[in-house]
Amino acid sequence: MRSFLPLLSLASMAQALYFFVDVTTPKCFFEELPKDTLVVGHYTAEEWNDHRHAWEKHDGLSIYISVDEIFDNDHRVVSQRGGAAGKFTFTAAESGDHKVCFTPSSNSGRSNWLSVSSPNGGIRLSLDIAIGETSALEGGDKDKIQDLATRVRDLNARLNDIRREQVFQREREAEFRDQSESTNARVIRWILIQLVVLGVTCAWQLSHLRSFFIKQKLT
Repeated sequence: MRSFLPLLSLASMAQALYFFVDVTTPKCFFEELPKDTLVVGHYTAEEWNDHRHAWEKHDGLSIYISVDEIFDNDHRVVSQRGGAAGKFTFTAAESGDHKVCFTPSSNSGRSNWLSVSSPNGGIRLSLDIAIGETSALEGGDKDKIQDLATRVRDLNARLNDIRREQVFQREREAEFRDQSESTNARVIRWILIQLVVLGVTCAWQLSHLRSFFIKQKLT
């Protein structure tokens, strides 16, 4: 049983490998993985259709996947639930045995595959698992990663454009502020000059009127 996952990784190159699992009954495998080993798995769960006489997926099927590190007090590194088909990925943090379990569930109400009345009961689970370095990722995954990298570069370029626009706006605001301050200073200076001129004019007029009144009294 411990050699099952390496066989899966080899068999996935030639054909899909599948096995039967009773509904709600977990199916577990053990694999000793070196540190920093990447595991990428694709699965498909199917249930027998009596009307079509074929195994097929449906929306009521789901698979719960768990991966525990046996060497670390069953520390769980993967706990996810997916539909009838999906993918799981994890990296071995440390070297040691890992327990990979698949627990199917279905709302069809069919009997298990060991049932005499329903010999085609249970769930047929197909697995395609790649064990190795990051090069084991499929081309589609690489395309997704490249697409994400392209989007990140586009976002960085947009952020740089936004930063440049903000710098330009700050420069314009600083220029406008300097111009406003210069204009206000000139207005204040002009007002002060007008006040000085008005004050001098008033003083001259008062002095002239005082002299005029004095002369009128003397005469």
